[in-house]
Amino acid sequence: MKRFAQILSVVAVALLGSACVIIEDGEVGVSKSFGRIADEPIPQGVALVVPVVRQVETWNVKLQELKETATVPSSEGLIVGLDTSLLFQVMPDKAPELRKTVGGQRQYIDSLVVPYFRNAVRDVVAGYPVKNIYSEQGRKEIAGKIREFLTRNLEPRGIMVVDVLLRDVKLPARFKDSIEAKLTAEQRVQQKQFELEQARKEAEIEVARAEGAAKAQKIIRETLSDSYLQYLWIRTLNENPNVIYVATEANMPIFKGVDER
Repeated sequence: MKRFAQILSVVAVALLGSACVIIEDGEVGVSKSFGRIADEPIPQGVALVVPVVRQVETWNVKLQELKETATVPSSEGLIVGLDTSLLFQVMPDKAPELRKTVGGQRQYIDSLVVPYFRNAVRDVVAGYPVKNIYSEQGRKEIAGKIREFLTRNLEPRGIMVVDVLLRDVKLPARFKDSIEAKLTAEQRVQQKQFELEQARKEAEIEVARAEGAAKAQKIIRETLSDSYLQYLWIRTLNENPNVIYVATEANMPIFKGVDER
């Protein structure tokens, strides 16, 4: 009898465990009873499941990323490769409605999110020339328009669009070559401008030096006088006894060294 009670207890625990669903953080439960989906989601916690009578599906309402790689034509008809990402999440209170109208978790992504995302990328990018798609400002503008389109079409269905990212742009070969040639030419122009600026600065320095030397010579010429020369003569005699004074007809001093031998 005791053995039977133990077995019965184990079976009861197993049945009780299988009759419960744990709904974790970032999830909600969607209840289905006799084929009817309940209007309200089940919050975090433990939900009771009764076979046939009541079933509970757990739905992920965390942030999700959908990556897409597409080749789309630009406004000029050139084919551009795009790596894009859509960040989205299911609105918790809209999970039952999504389950009713679209299907399970994989179904709403394949049947709703992916088609709208692909359509938005192609429609928006087709209105831009390649140079705008390649530029940072153009990519931001394109991502913004894609996000607006998806928000308008997905949020009423219960899917919140968080952000759209253009991760990479693959340009046509000929356009890529022309961009690289343009960048090379711009770098050369910048180098020439730098060299010209350096030469201009060096010329300004030389002019400044010449002007300074000319001013110094002018000052010397204007300040030289007989009195000043006599002063220099006297100072030289005092500083160097081996120098003698030689008189000239012009009354200008000439200094001559004396051989110490």
